[in-house]
Amino acid sequence: MCYYTSACPDVYSIPFQTATAVAHAREGKGLIRINGSPINLVQPEILRFKVYEPVLVAGEDTFANIDVRVRVKGGGHTSQIYAIRQAISKAVVAYYAKYVDAFSAIELKKKLVAYDRTLLIADPRRMEPKKFGGAGARARRQKRWVQPMSLENFIITSLSLLSYR
Repeated sequence: MCYYTSACPDVYSIPFQTATAVAHAREGKGLIRINGSPINLVQPEILRFKVYEPVLVAGEDTFANIDVRVRVKGGGHTSQIYAIRQAISKAVVAYYAKYVDAFSAIELKKKLVAYDRTLLIADPRRMEPKKFGGAGARARRQKRWVQPMSLENFIITSLSLLSYR
């Protein structure tokens, strides 16, 4: 068992916002476990199909002889789910590249990216820190300043308004 992602390409550590998922793919019977429990017990139930997406897109035959163990920590429910699905996808692609053949790994990668790019490519967006002088990162208090009108413009505007009556 290797602990470094660079030494072992079938182990993937995926950060999503503050959630981090680490997936280990190895030869097995097709079991996928998340924090020690089977994939069909993932909570919340509404987001369970998001975790199933790599399996459904790649095909169950792709996962038939692979066991995937995923450890996830940090973040909220949604960010953990997105980190899990990305870690599973990357681990399976790396497993196929290392132990099966490169062509099938490339085909698998194309399938996953065609369905949803975030299955393999991380979302780089992060929260921008709040600055002084406002309620948030960019929000500032609105200015209520009216430009003074010259006497000539005032007369022209008032005459044009009177002519419409």
